[in-house]
Amino acid sequence: MKLTFYKYQGTGNDFILIDNRQELFPKKNTELIAQLCDRKFGIGADGLILLEDSAEADFKMIYYNADGNPSSMCGNGGRCLVAFAEYLGIIEKKTVFEAVDGLHEATIDNGLVNLKMIDVQDIQEFEYHVFLDSGSPHHVTYVNDVDKVDVKAKGSTIRYGAPYFENGSNVNFVEQIDKNTFKVRTYERGVEDETLSCGTGVTAVAIASHKSQKTTENTIVLQTPGGNLEVSFTPNNNGYKNVFLKGAATLVFTGTIHL
Repeated sequence: MKLTFYKYQGTGNDFILIDNRQELFPKKNTELIAQLCDRKFGIGADGLILLEDSAEADFKMIYYNADGNPSSMCGNGGRCLVAFAEYLGIIEKKTVFEAVDGLHEATIDNGLVNLKMIDVQDIQEFEYHVFLDSGSPHHVTYVNDVDKVDVKAKGSTIRYGAPYFENGSNVNFVEQIDKNTFKVRTYERGVEDETLSCGTGVTAVAIASHKSQKTTENTIVLQTPGGNLEVSFTPNNNGYKNVFLKGAATLVFTGTIHL
């Protein structure tokens, strides 16, 4: 069987996207998904995303980490899928799609996708870090010079350590640049390495920074190795609503795979 794939990236966070409305892709084949995401023996990507029909929205997002396992919400992946849906003619400028954490609204204009994320209520502040779930679990820690951090070594230690253990957490190292700008590097579980950008990660950093009073702004610029993203939100009692992740999503190339 031959299937067409599409390679997209959002600030360097790259994904294999497949139109699976005919449900031809073998979704339970973990080894195949991992092989396709492998950068030496496959197409190469931080994850694989299937676009499928949805009974309650314009389409459904099925997301797999690079290790081949289904995972929680991916912000940059969601933005790329919105751009893909526009490319396929499924949507125009606005959409509502279904993901593992519920329904998401989004708009797209000239490749710039503004994606509504879930509301965030449970934010846990500790002496040296903040933990919250922005669609995926994120550990946020602040450093003086983020460029000097060994993200893979330190991130993997935190990711597998207490209290996360096997379930794990994504780990973000953050340096504040000015009152509403933060530089972020992220270790992603499932990829088990640093990625050039993480959408749920920068969302978590923006909210954690406001919650811990490092900023009073509600529109935050996040600098990642793959480019800049913007997160906006509305504080709501002890939590945050109207959380939006904004940035570019770009088609890199297309090809075919033989299964």
